[in-house]
Amino acid sequence: MLSRRHLRTKVLQALYAYFQSGDHQIDQGEKQLLLSINKLHELFIYQLSFLIETARYAEKRLEEGRRKHLPTAEDLNPNMRFAEMQLLARIDENKEFRRMEKLYRINWSQEQDLIRKFYNLIRESDDFERYMSAEKTGFAAEKKFLATIAEKYFSIFDLLQSFYEEKSIYFVDDYHLVTYLVVKFFKGIEDDFGPESQLPPLLKSETEDENEDLDFVKKLFRETVMHSDEYGQLIAATTQNWEQDRIAIMDMIILKMALAELVSFPSIPVKVTMNEYIDISKYFSTARSKVFVNGVLDKLIHDFRAGGKIVKTGRGLLDD
Repeated sequence: MLSRRHLRTKVLQALYAYFQSGDHQIDQGEKQLLLSINKLHELFIYQLSFLIETARYAEKRLEEGRRKHLPTAEDLNPNMRFAEMQLLARIDENKEFRRMEKLYRINWSQEQDLIRKFYNLIRESDDFERYMSAEKTGFAAEKKFLATIAEKYFSIFDLLQSFYEEKSIYFVDDYHLVTYLVVKFFKGIEDDFGPESQLPPLLKSETEDENEDLDFVKKLFRETVMHSDEYGQLIAATTQNWEQDRIAIMDMIILKMALAELVSFPSIPVKVTMNEYIDISKYFSTARSKVFVNGVLDKLIHDFRAGGKIVKTGRGLLDD
């Protein structure tokens, strides 16, 4: 489910922590990188579980309405469309999901007030009203509704983010990325999803023995660290008109990552690498970083090509 942009971002975050820590043990840095990726998966399962628990809460609330001393007609014949969503039921019955929920020890029994507040938030929304009052519903409608709920209401429900802050610092950093993954999951889930279905993996594997994405993040992290001094000197020589201590730390790491990728990943086209790191700089560094990173990379790519340091093969040749 993770794109290469997401993977580069995770490596960037891990490198920043590594260089800032002063503890230059590359194995430990790589371990923290892989842990941060695993935490993405854990939070993904948490968020699916949270939605399932919200539907359970809705069902219990409607059942309590039926048991009132003087129930209304609506209490006796409630709209069960959300409480009995088949898509959430299928996820809840999925063996892999249940195994992961147990592994991560997810339990909402002590968080019913949090569940209640989220349910009230969505129940009072126009999106909820439209879904509940639509003439027809089905698997496609459930997919669309759940994607909307995740996309629009996870981001504004501060109490849920605060809950995750207490769980893990990784959850704080990756909350919005996991929201994107949840939305992507709902939009792409097939109508034959069932107990034996596999949840989408975070990382792409070519075979059971080879994980292309895992190899990418580990190699990118290690190549950037191992050539950090070398690339730092090249960047310094290219930015002689800049005071080195005024260059943002994040810019330096982004540039070093880009150089590592240019040299060590022959199948990735030069333009792809350049465009990716320029875009990343817009989100993770200063306002001037896009222009700065663009200018430095343009000069260094020219020098690397002249010196024969960039050798591309396969897809990497599709450069111009």
